[in-house]
Amino acid sequence: MKKGPGDIFQEETKYTRGKLPGGPLIWSNKPKIYKTYPAAPRISLGPPATSGGPPLWDAIKHRQSVRNFQNTPLEQAHVSQLLWATQGIVREQMGYAFRTSPSAGALYPVETYVVAHSVENIDQGIYHYAVASHQLEQLKKGDFRLDIAKAALDQDMAYSGGAVFVWTAVISRSMWKYGQRAYRYIYLDAGHIAENFALAAVALGLGSCQIGALYDGECNALLEIDGTEESTLYMSVVGHPY
Repeated sequence: MKKGPGDIFQEETKYTRGKLPGGPLIWSNKPKIYKTYPAAPRISLGPPATSGGPPLWDAIKHRQSVRNFQNTPLEQAHVSQLLWATQGIVREQMGYAFRTSPSAGALYPVETYVVAHSVENIDQGIYHYAVASHQLEQLKKGDFRLDIAKAALDQDMAYSGGAVFVWTAVISRSMWKYGQRAYRYIYLDAGHIAENFALAAVALGLGSCQIGALYDGECNALLEIDGTEESTLYMSVVGHPY
């Protein structure tokens, strides 16, 4: 059977004992960890809860994919908590700002965007999460429910939820250290983030569904990213379940 691109990638990026790619890291070439939009209006989010809440085992037990949502707005506090649970900074140590989700080499290539449909005190629009300041940067105002639903392979749930979180990757952050194998780690990073998201949604009494089936180019165009240096990986819809 003829090998496809995925087969070739898997084979070409394997690690073999005694043949690991290497060489010194050029620290002056290390990409910036944080992406920001300096000219964008910002929304400061309230401090997230970092203790208490339901037991972890309960959240794991009740996690399920939810595709039908009530017409009830999310609270701004819900968005704040979900952002913190997935990408929030939890401690600073040895010059690194470590986050709630693990990342290979603490390079954090994944960026978070929020397409807000119905969130109290947050206008409809597209936002970028400024991790360091725990703020939302407003990129576009307006109703993008139909746009994101179309980009999510025409799935209605991306239209009806309170918000859609979209995760992209700034590829160079991981490539700087890991070369072509970086793509493996980037996908793993996105999975860690999405699982935190799903469990946090349960803890908040919300429903979520993770979406890997998407039109890459349409997602990238909506976020106004190039699809090469930064490209969409994954998304999740969240809202009040029926």
